[in-house]
Amino acid sequence: MKLTFLGATGTVTGSKYLLEYGGKKLLIDCGLFQGFKELRLRNRAGLPIDPADIDAVILTHAHIDHSGYVPLLVKNGFTGPIYASAATMDLCKILLPDSGYLQEEDARRANRYGYTRHSPAMPLYTQEDAEISLENFKPVDFGSPVYIQDDLHFTLSRAGHILGASFISLKAGNKTITFSGDLGRAGDALMHDPAALNNTDYLLIESTYGDRLHAETDPAEKFGEVIRKTAARGGTVLIPTFAVGRAQTILYHLKKLTEAKKIPAIPIFMDSPMALNATNLMCRHKSEHRLSESYCADVCNIAAYTRTREDSKALNANSMPKVIISASGMLTGGRVLHHLKDLMGDPKNTVLFTGFQAGGTRGEAMLDGEDMIKIHGHMHKVRADVELVENLSAHADKDEIITWLKNFRKAPAKTFITHGEPSSSAALRKAIIDELGWNAKDLIIPEYEQVEML
Repeated sequence: MKLTFLGATGTVTGSKYLLEYGGKKLLIDCGLFQGFKELRLRNRAGLPIDPADIDAVILTHAHIDHSGYVPLLVKNGFTGPIYASAATMDLCKILLPDSGYLQEEDARRANRYGYTRHSPAMPLYTQEDAEISLENFKPVDFGSPVYIQDDLHFTLSRAGHILGASFISLKAGNKTITFSGDLGRAGDALMHDPAALNNTDYLLIESTYGDRLHAETDPAEKFGEVIRKTAARGGTVLIPTFAVGRAQTILYHLKKLTEAKKIPAIPIFMDSPMALNATNLMCRHKSEHRLSESYCADVCNIAAYTRTREDSKALNANSMPKVIISASGMLTGGRVLHHLKDLMGDPKNTVLFTGFQAGGTRGEAMLDGEDMIKIHGHMHKVRADVELVENLSAHADKDEIITWLKNFRKAPAKTFITHGEPSSSAALRKAIIDELGWNAKDLIIPEYEQVEML
């Protein structure tokens, strides 16, 4: 096997791994780079392989940093199957066209207002490109082997994290290589625990939270505290969120707080068509989560959903205290930016973050205390409170990853630590050595475009 790391090295975005075996070329995950400009430029630089030469794509899950490059891959000549779990496929039907639409909108706005060095600015791909790429998707059941050829097949296993999330075990000849994707958390309020894995020859393990532990505090307490405080001064709580997974978890906690009468009776709005569609999928894929059918419906109905631009604009025209949940979670695009421009300059309001903020994003800048944020080519003053809800991540933390790895009967021949900032990957590597006793020379933190012969 030949393994080339084409993303998620030294960063949590752009997941892509090219595996070559027996004349076949497989791309495991196909994500967009996000955050710093030098990373985003990789999206336009192209791959070191002609997309037409790739035989198949296998996705761990639907988040854009794992799936968002698919439309560009197809646009540039890929014609093979894209394998994913059924829920991942359904989520990609929402996420990918939305990604194309947002890129078209960003390009149009940049050209209209002239805040681009490109003439004209062009989207990476369009909504139509994304919709065309969906024709290549093929759903796969958990635990059912899919054969690429006689001596090459893979299976998907539940990874928790979000609807449809999987880790991929791929058998090539007499060797197995496993790609963890993003591991979820044991005991999560919504998602089932990640499946156990006890043996693989080679392992790629994510390290998003490899250098830290999630807080033990109840995230609902923080939601309640911030909402009560903000509403008392007549303000609005803006919650930037990831539309898939995180938005639904937020609704669950707000439902619980409402039932317990721990927050005032102020309106809650979900202003993200993508989050609305993803929320509806919760009740369609009941086997993917812990909620009963009836309670799932109750959670979904705790918010009013804004579907049109006009409805979204009306939220900012309404000065009454309220909660607005809107994508994207790192403030990289979408309707949340318009709300942010309107609300961030008023100290009675609060911007409440609910998860990891990649380097170079607006979310990271705000949490770091920056008092000026650039949106649509202009700088805006931050006067609103900026808060963070901890212990809400759908990623396993350091100890939770170690606990998952303890299922292994023996250490893999090589373990590659990916999908993390450099400090996170290094910390997880040390923890694996210290707590599991795995050999340091077999624990590798790969670099971008590094090649390994296995």
